Amino acid sequence: MAEKPHMNLIFIGHIDHGKSTTVGRLLYDTKTITEQDMKKIKEEVTKYNRPSFEFAFVMDQLKEERERGITIDIMHRDFQTPKYYFTIIDAPGHRDFVKNMITGASQADAAVLVVSAIDGIQSQTREHAYLAKVLGISQVVVGINKIDAASYDKAKYEDVKAKTSELLKSVGYDTSKMLFVPYSALEGANVSSKSDKLTWYNGPTLLEALDTFQVPSKPVDKPLRLPIQDVYSIAGFGTVPVGRVETGIMKPGDPVVIMPSGVKTEIKSIEMHHQQLQKAEPGDNVGFNVKSAEKKDIKRGDVVGPATNPPTVAQEFTAQIVVINHPTAIAPGYTPVFHIHTAQVAATITEIMEKKDPKTGQTVQKNPEFIKNGDVAIVKVKASRPIVVEKFGEFPHLGRFAIRDMGQTVAAGVVLDVVKK
Repeated sequence: MAEKPHMNLIFIGHIDHGKSTTVGRLLYDTKTITEQDMKKIKEEVTKYNRPSFEFAFVMDQLKEERERGITIDIMHRDFQTPKYYFTIIDAPGHRDFVKNMITGASQADAAVLVVSAIDGIQSQTREHAYLAKVLGISQVVVGINKIDAASYDKAKYEDVKAKTSELLKSVGYDTSKMLFVPYSALEGANVSSKSDKLTWYNGPTLLEALDTFQVPSKPVDKPLRLPIQDVYSIAGFGTVPVGRVETGIMKPGDPVVIMPSGVKTEIKSIEMHHQQLQKAEPGDNVGFNVKSAEKKDIKRGDVVGPATNPPTVAQEFTAQIVVINHPTAIAPGYTPVFHIHTAQVAATITEIMEKKDPKTGQTVQKNPEFIKNGDVAIVKVKASRPIVVEKFGEFPHLGRFAIRDMGQTVAAGVVLDVVKK
């Protein structure tokens, strides 16, 4: 049987609106987790006296998380629908954990925005919707959960649907074809099978809605870009860099250049899952052997491209950022660490050009003295050393980044323009 197309899916939305429970229910309904797993979970739930958290436990495997009743770390779980093979990037909704959402969102092809039918839009619903847009997630399904707690009331659903639609429009989504699905993760109503309690609703179940996503087209027609994750020296083989092809195609025999060092070499062979490949395409995680290149000349964060179209090396660029979690405020001169594709570099925000309204995208202030949590701004950045960075519009995976400082993600953003080195 042919392999199903693969997609990365992220669940976003406010804490306590039922993201983990939704994921747990989906995994259970698609037989990804067994009755046996469920039995164990039920015992645990009784022990911690949190009966409604049953499905959430599937994802929250750390005892500490269970006791606090919140989802902490990102977890990868896979499940299949009739059409796709999904990897769930579980983005928790708790305040401190937006950093996971950033790392998750940068890999996600699509999102499910979970909104409670009881509480409607909350602060993180707004924040996550905006981040998803800024980080380039174009496909969203809205799950209106806890419809059981709203007594399966159509008016309540319509109200939350209208308000969520308005929010998504305000951050720049086209909601005309977007699906809004009422369901109860707790009771399993309309998650994978229709419910007689929702006779007024004639749209798809949540599971069916996921199959309306489109697999993002592989950018095979763009020049090759492969950020390096690791470099190995293998006896008898030589130097073997490892990484994921983001754009273009790589074939044995291709003359390539590795930037920013400028090492020119040729691809000798490509391997994935211990199989030799005749070509590697976007999304493929590969190891490849390069001719006569020394391990010391290639490192994590370098990017491979065609000799005829080298990856862009810059020391300065302009970006749009959203400040997520900074204890005070960010002013020009601030030098945190930028995580961009597989590279990490200390860089200085040299200028804050303008502040934007997160809801409308309009400029609200030119050259503000500082920016703080929740602010969206256009900034100029100078890296401490040359680094490969591309415009988000041309190479999305090499044009989005997280800004880390003091052990947390303080901001995230996308590259608008690059000053070539």
